Amino acid sequence: MTEHGDDGGASHRWKDAGRHETSEERADRRWGDLLQELRVAQTGVQILFGFLLTVVFQQRFTDLSGTDRHLYTVTVLLGAATTGALIGPVAMHRLLTGRRLKPETVVLASRLTVLGLVLLLCTMASSLLLVLRVAVRDTWAAWLVGAMVGWFALCWFALPLWARHRSNPEDS
Repeated sequence: MTEHGDDGGASHRWKDAGRHETSEERADRRWGDLLQELRVAQTGVQILFGFLLTVVFQQRFTDLSGTDRHLYTVTVLLGAATTGALIGPVAMHRLLTGRRLKPETVVLASRLTVLGLVLLLCTMASSLLLVLRVAVRDTWAAWLVGAMVGWFALCWFALPLWARHRSNPEDS
């Protein structure tokens, strides 16, 4: 919903959950929110990825089965892809700064962040499977990982989408 000013509609004001802001002000606010979210996600991903990179240099790595080595390879690649997706918005912002593309940058960065979260879910599942295959019987490992994937999916996707669905459509 927009309100047109005296300038013939050039300065749109958006009503966003009770806020009255221009599209540029909204983009600035959304970018700030996204940066805070990325700081949390990036820190965890970088720590996880760093640990994953050290596993191959451990003495017991040579004792892993061929399947577990393949699983490790997939896990490291997923970790790298996750890192790329969650750092991507920063590079995008840096390369597009000053081009008057903030609203578009926020939309693209937001999509890249969601992709990063999906990749993080895959990385977590793969990491857990690798560790649990060593710690418990294979059957239990698969069930435990499945339960954790369900938990992450609930916390990261289902609850937010449920809240979004229940919200007033005019607020979105």
